[in-house]
Amino acid sequence: MPNLKFRSNTKELLDADDISFEDIKCNMKELNIINTLLGGHSITIKGINNFKSKNEALNVCEIGCGGGDNINAISKANNTHFNFTGVDLKKECIDFAKQQYFHLNATWIACDYSKVIFEKKPDVIFSSLFCHHFTEEQLIFMLKWMKENSVKGFFINDLQRSIIAYFLIKWLTSFFSKSLLVKNDAPLSVARGFHKKEWNIIFEKAGITDYSIKWKWAFRYLIVCKNA
Repeated sequence: MPNLKFRSNTKELLDADDISFEDIKCNMKELNIINTLLGGHSITIKGINNFKSKNEALNVCEIGCGGGDNINAISKANNTHFNFTGVDLKKECIDFAKQQYFHLNATWIACDYSKVIFEKKPDVIFSSLFCHHFTEEQLIFMLKWMKENSVKGFFINDLQRSIIAYFLIKWLTSFFSKSLLVKNDAPLSVARGFHKKEWNIIFEKAGITDYSIKWKWAFRYLIVCKNA
């Protein structure tokens, strides 16, 4: 029985530097399926809905975009015009996103998010299943960066640390996943997730007070921060 009282510091396999493109592709495809079936994409769509007005075009940036499936989900769910920017440190993920979603009005950037310099600030910045890869100190910087580099604000879609979620995803991936990365990283991601009170402390240290945290199925938090 894992002890989830505290966050795990074990690195995920996806964070390694020597993963093959084929493994990345398999991982990205299965994550898209998991996000679709367990409601991850619907949470991202709810997140963006906090910022859009009727028929308003938005410039939207995702940091840690992976294979681009979150951006594609937003595009499919909205009739209004969006300009997207997807940023990911791994060139393999960006290459995969370009292959899969060449039809989107999107710019794909292989870069550390913190080193991106926008010619024009995006209206909204968001991340999904990204924050749990970082330490609390790194997240304090990230929250400040997202707030400072967005016009309207930012939102986060990430995991709640939960023993139920841990064994649920471990069981599902053991039966249905063909990806070693997913089988290893999916339960580990849960173990690296946060409780609401931990998020409150991180936001307090970042000096950000105007935000909301809502629990969503399946064992996720939708965090929305609107700029004044």
